[in-house]
Amino acid sequence: MRASDAERERIAEILREAVAEGRLEMEEFDQRLDRAYRARTHGELEPLVRDLPGVGSSSAAPAVVRPRSGSAARWPERIGRPATSGGAFAFWGGFRRRGNWTVGRVFTAFAMWGGGDIDLREANFEDRETVIRCFTIMGGIHVTVPPDLNVDVRGIGIMGGFGEHAKDEVLPAPDAPRVRITGLALMGGVGVEHKRTKAEKQRLREAEKQRGRLEKGDGRGGR
Repeated sequence: MRASDAERERIAEILREAVAEGRLEMEEFDQRLDRAYRARTHGELEPLVRDLPGVGSSSAAPAVVRPRSGSAARWPERIGRPATSGGAFAFWGGFRRRGNWTVGRVFTAFAMWGGGDIDLREANFEDRETVIRCFTIMGGIHVTVPPDLNVDVRGIGIMGGFGEHAKDEVLPAPDAPRVRITGLALMGGVGVEHKRTKAEKQRLREAEKQRGRLEKGDGRGGR
């Protein structure tokens, strides 16, 4: 099967973590990283990490079947945790749920003349199927999700808006939880944004720089 850019990047991330932990020498790291970015199929990628643990794991496994989110943990490790929050309320004020928290299988948020911030990029999930119900009256609720999360937005806006804004688009990971975001915005708004964390963006920038250095090296070698 043909490999995608996202799968090549997941392999590169495992290699970077391995060299940081002392599992690989720099020379071998450079060789494997070069092969990772040149790979065209899964068969070319898997041998590069067969003898290495996956990101955040102590056991070896091919990374091509383990999509990453903004958090270092893989999706299966973030599902099935005890819920730390099942709802949020704001009246003439605001609420915030972000960082390392666990979403209940049904989470209800309400904001009236106020606002709320729900960030799922580093969150854990009580269940693989999660429903987030957002209700706002003359207020606003903003939901931020990682690009590879399965999200279904089905809310209603009356004299307001209830919608989804795709950013940093990535195909949903097959092992990610499914989150259905529903509810009502009356003279207010509920917005869902797909966005990577700053740490994930930094990792991608570093990978792009590394890829550019390798390509420049290839150009000099070709001449």
